[in-house]
Amino acid sequence: MKKLILLGLLLGVFVFNACKDDDEITHETEYHIQFMEPANNASLAVGDMLNVHVEFSEHNDGTVHHINVRAYNKATGTELFSSPAEAHVHGASPYSFQFQQSLAGVATGTYVIEAKVWGLNAGVAEVTASREFTVN
Repeated sequence: MKKLILLGLLLGVFVFNACKDDDEITHETEYHIQFMEPANNASLAVGDMLNVHVEFSEHNDGTVHHINVRAYNKATGTELFSSPAEAHVHGASPYSFQFQQSLAGVATGTYVIEAKVWGLNAGVAEVTASREFTVN
């Protein structure tokens, strides 16, 4: 009889541990940014078309919630563009952002393209990456 009670207790422990809710398993959001275009330190001329292509990914196959890509003059801080208009994209990973900007009438100099991705709330798992290009 003692053996049956002991066996029942052991089976109960195994069943109790095996039936835990899988929703308790969570992972940290891990964003990554990869510039596809323009090449780092690209040289463009006034009047050229700036092609921007950035890939945003979440390494744990999560959602890309918010993004922003902006370009500004490194010396003056003058913003060339900031896009998209609505940062909340709520897209599957990887999320591809493509944008074109005419450089007609743009001042010559060094510019910075800054890409940012973050979670559901501002600052959550925020990652920023940048690269430079020149306009001659």
